[in-house]
Amino acid sequence: MSVRPTSAGSFLRAAPPDRLPEAAAEHLRTWFPVDTVEVLLSDLTVTTLWPVLGPETPAGGPLELRCFGSQQPVTDNSSGRVLLPLTTWGDRLGVLRLRLTRAPDGDLIAELAAVADELAVALRAADKDTDRYRQVVRRQRLTMAAELQWELLPGRSLGGERFRLAGQLEPAYAMYGDHYDWSLTDNRLTLTVLNGHGDGIEAALLTTVAVNAMRNARRSRANIVEQAELASDAIYSRYAGKAHVATLLFEIGLIDGTVEAVDAGSPRALIARDGDIRPLSLDQQLPLGMFGDSRYETQKFQLEPGDRLLVISDGVHAATPGGRAPYGEAGLISALRRTRLQPPSEAVGTVIRALRDYHAGVDQEDDAVLVCLDWLRQTA
Repeated sequence: MSVRPTSAGSFLRAAPPDRLPEAAAEHLRTWFPVDTVEVLLSDLTVTTLWPVLGPETPAGGPLELRCFGSQQPVTDNSSGRVLLPLTTWGDRLGVLRLRLTRAPDGDLIAELAAVADELAVALRAADKDTDRYRQVVRRQRLTMAAELQWELLPGRSLGGERFRLAGQLEPAYAMYGDHYDWSLTDNRLTLTVLNGHGDGIEAALLTTVAVNAMRNARRSRANIVEQAELASDAIYSRYAGKAHVATLLFEIGLIDGTVEAVDAGSPRALIARDGDIRPLSLDQQLPLGMFGDSRYETQKFQLEPGDRLLVISDGVHAATPGGRAPYGEAGLISALRRTRLQPPSEAVGTVIRALRDYHAGVDQEDDAVLVCLDWLRQTA
């Protein structure tokens, strides 16, 4: 009698990068009481789920979306379906949908969830070597500027014991220069949010220079002041002050909640604490690349356990569709309050949907970025 493999990882690693869903389906049908398998991936707007194996039609019903939003397994006893989140380090990719040949128990759900976890890691790793999964999640053609931006993004969410983090860009298929970036190393989280200058592909190229300059410095173990100064010098040497990038840089100590910040422009930060939302008061310095040899200083503040840090570009807080009052005055705080009980990955979507509603059919004049960080607790 054959013995079930303890892990699907080796089976997936042996598969070509574009055939991971088929490999996972074969593994599941061979070793588990599974009849049908579907891999559902979230589109770029994080609003619908699309199948990889089946017909190319939206497949995100209420149960699928509940699994995706809650990040918990969902069992539908009436149909024999089990839905499992596909997630890597907090980054939500989609849902694994299974139809079983018998009623599941807790042990079976746990084993199937382990396969879903291994499939999610494999899908993320394979993304650099095949276009198949990107073709599924793109529901229309990207502009060249948006193509550059999506290549730069670190992911859409990230999580650990001490924090939850998520970001979202709008419009997904035609964004320009706004951007976010993050990196986690040694219990320190570096977070940057950029408000790009200009529009179209020139804005995306400018942001590309800025982001890669900051990454170059960060990966050489430079602090956020050195990251800002290297990026500013790189932008100025290329554009001679004719273009610049407004940027907020944070280095967050995830153990004690201490934060160092460089405020170099117009992205705004707010703190949600104990039901209250207040602006974070920082002294604004010059945008990156405005002048040669610009120098920057850090400012410090303290997060408390349970705090939520929100960073928004002017495409959110200063949006004035059809000449209406700025969204930041009329609707932003209200939208943020509605997200109080939502995790960051859901909260950013709620605010972006409210921003879309505020435009009421009027095209956005500027792209928008929102980043949400929850610092959960103090642990060693």
